[in-house]
Order: sequence, then C-alpha cells, then structure tokens
Amino acid sequence: MAYLQELTADGLEETVSYVNSKGEPWTSSVEDILTHLVLHSSYHRGQIAADTRASGHAPASTDYIHARRQGLVE
Repeated sequence: MAYLQELTADGLEETVSYVNSKGEPWTSSVEDILTHLVLHSSYHRGQIAADTRASGHAPASTDYIHARRQGLVE
C-alpha cells in the first residue's frame, strides 16, 4: 500500500526489467505491470468459478463491490 500511495504519474512510466517463468527477458512499465496484475487475477477468478459450476457446485462470490457493500472488505 505504501508503494501505491507514493506512486506518481512519472513512477507509472518507469520501466522494470525482469525474466519471466519461461526464462525470457522483458521490460515493462509499472503502469502495464499493475494493469496486468488486476486483469489477470480477474481472469483466473472467472476460470475457477466456471470450473466450480461445471463440477455442480456454486462458486464463492468474488464480486468486489458486493463485498465492499457488505462490509467484508475494508
């Protein structure tokens, strides 16, 4: 949280160099990495919910705004 609270517009444009799990080198902006983080986690929550339904069960609610309204998220 401290990192995000102190992050500036210029900080979003900074780049980070890294090697992915396939051993490939990449350089991405902080903004692109944060966007990927949010979207990728949503993708996997959808996959898990679909697999749970396909197995005949009701998936857990993962709707952020609903959890916020219910006081489940601070």
